[in-house]
Amino acid sequence: MFTYFKPALILFTLMTLLTGVAYPLLVTGLAHLVFPRQASGSLITNHGGNVVGSNLIGQAFGNPSYFWGRPSATSPYPYNAGASSGSNLGPTNPVLMDIMKARIDSLQAADPDNKAVVPVDLITTSASGLDPHISPAGADYQVSRIAKLRNIAPEKLRELVRAHTEERQWRLFGEPRVNVLALNLALDTIH
Repeated sequence: MFTYFKPALILFTLMTLLTGVAYPLLVTGLAHLVFPRQASGSLITNHGGNVVGSNLIGQAFGNPSYFWGRPSATSPYPYNAGASSGSNLGPTNPVLMDIMKARIDSLQAADPDNKAVVPVDLITTSASGLDPHISPAGADYQVSRIAKLRNIAPEKLRELVRAHTEERQWRLFGEPRVNVLALNLALDTIH
């Protein structure tokens, strides 16, 4: 009986070392060599050099003097990278309609003088619930609120948004977008 188990045990050990140790080490080493920033998590640091987040995962900003990102449907807290998920509510679901109406009401309450149409990305979650970006229109919608609270000229904030707007990837894929964390870090440098 041992003659049957010995080759299986040797093969199991060999494949475990090959696919569970050698291959991951090789891929990780190559990733750090070729794409060091991305392999380390695309981390964003503040002006003091401290890591404050990732370029790939959104963060909740509740303070009205900062730009707000897309809502997150993750639980038990927003932007929980360990529980990436969407709301799974269909476009005709009355619960989704109520949630979006409440989000519109809260955005309008934060800036009652703003009569512009609320951009859809400020009231809907992404499929992952972790999206770190908003559209340039979503950022522009928030400029008047932030300008009033920080006593900054709106055009200065619009220039900041334009400077932090990322174009389509290879001018072909996706849409122009603004990373909310990077924008808010730059916002803190304006006096």
